[in-house]
Order: sequence, then structure tokens, then C-alpha cells
Amino acid sequence: MRLLNRIVNVAASLVRDAAHTSRRRGRAASRRPSRTSTAELAQTTAPYEGDLPPLRYAPQDDDAADPGEVVWAWVPYDENDGRGKDRPVLVIARHRGGYLGLQTTSKDHDRDAADEARWGRYWFDIGGGSWDSRSRESEVRLDRVLYLPTAAIRRVGAVLEQQRYDAVADALQAHRAEHGS
Repeated sequence: MRLLNRIVNVAASLVRDAAHTSRRRGRAASRRPSRTSTAELAQTTAPYEGDLPPLRYAPQDDDAADPGEVVWAWVPYDENDGRGKDRPVLVIARHRGGYLGLQTTSKDHDRDAADEARWGRYWFDIGGGSWDSRSRESEVRLDRVLYLPTAAIRRVGAVLEQQRYDAVADALQAHRAEHGS
């Protein structure tokens, strides 16, 4: 009986350790497979470092993404190691059969702006909106423009007002003029 209790305790300990390790490494759902099919590659969002096309506010009342709309898409982490997160992205332009966008976050980076800048990350406040279930204040990341193939966009989440879009476009262009693309 003691041997059986010992085996059960060891098994329970192994399960707890495996669950802890899994949580530390991130959820499996947020990882991209190591072998990516052509169909998956067509849906992959990636950092874009080229010149920006003209930034024009152009939302339309349809199911397609347009500049000025916040969409949901899978965004890779900075490490580009195959992991990422489904998050809202502000579409800033149409480009080469897809879109250019800026990832959004509801985390307030104003308090740690100097630390963020030291790591090359620059954020711009856009306020709250219906893309966030709690309408929390949000920011867009200016230093990391993303290319989103059409197939990468899961759904349109909201339309940003033109005044806010224009402020983002101005801040993005100023950031790129000061820091490069």
C-alpha cells in the first residue's frame, strides 16, 4: 500500500511540474508550428521595414479591412521565434495585396516610456475603443510596422475616428523621420 501511495504521489508531482513548465513556456495555442505550410505562410503577419505608402484614412462599411480600422490578427513576438499572440492591429495602409498595421495594447507604457525607448520601443496613445471588450485606453507601437496578408486578418473590430488616425499617421511619420524605418 505504501508503494502504491508513493507511486501516486510521484505521478501527481510530475503532472504538477509539467503543468508549471507548460505555463512558463507559454500556451501551446500561441505558438506557430515549426513546419509551416504554404497556406500558413500566406497568413503570417511579419515586421515590415520598407518605405511607407501614402497613409490615407479610408474605412468602408464592408467586411474587408481598411485603413483606419482596428482588426484582429496573429502578431509574432519581437523574438520572431514562432510564438505570438492574437491581438488588435490598427490598419494604416493597403500594401502589396495585404495591409500595413500597428499592433495595439491596453498596457500603459507612459510610466515606463524611458525604459521602453531604451529597448527601441515607442508607443502612441490612441484612447479607448470597441476593439477592447472593456474599452480600455490603448496605445499603438510606432517602431514596429507589420505586414498583414489579407488571410491573416480574423475580423474587423472597430473603426478609429479620422482625427485619431491622422494623429497616429503624423506620429508614425515623425518617428520614422527621427529614428529611421
